[in-house]
Amino acid sequence: MPDYRRAWHAGGTWFFTVNLLERHDNHLLVQHVNVLREVVSAVRARHPFRIHGWVVLPEHLHCVIELPSGDTDFAKRWRLIKSDFSKELPVTERRSVVRQKRGERGIWQRRYWEHLIRDERDYAAHMDYVHINPVKHGLVTRVIDWPHSTFHRLVEQGVYAADWAGGAEGVLGYAD
Repeated sequence: MPDYRRAWHAGGTWFFTVNLLERHDNHLLVQHVNVLREVVSAVRARHPFRIHGWVVLPEHLHCVIELPSGDTDFAKRWRLIKSDFSKELPVTERRSVVRQKRGERGIWQRRYWEHLIRDERDYAAHMDYVHINPVKHGLVTRVIDWPHSTFHRLVEQGVYAADWAGGAEGVLGYAD
């Protein structure tokens, strides 16, 4: 079994990518975005964290979150978000024999990608990455047009201009 090493930093700010198990032609997250919002809110009530940036795409999500001072347990939060979301949906997905034996759903990839934010520049780059993602994936041509993102809140707060990154060209090197 691989030895996954995680950087534990109490009160850290983290970037995450969390994927569905079946990513091809899967729109589960946007179809059930309200369920996901409710689950995240409920987990935050029990295990607080601050959401700096978040985007929900059809088959994956990205976010930048900050844990409370002295807290390192982002793994518990993701375990609860993924399991609580899965419990809210009917069992319609294909499940491997291994998942069936373990009583697991076949919705999420078991692992996720995390990155500890190092400094302000790293923070800004990951916040931009979160918000440009719908454009990068060809879901919209302007960031403001994607509804499942904290971009709208950040525009209201004056962090981003409403017309920021109308297309992907020139932003963080995404010209593809």
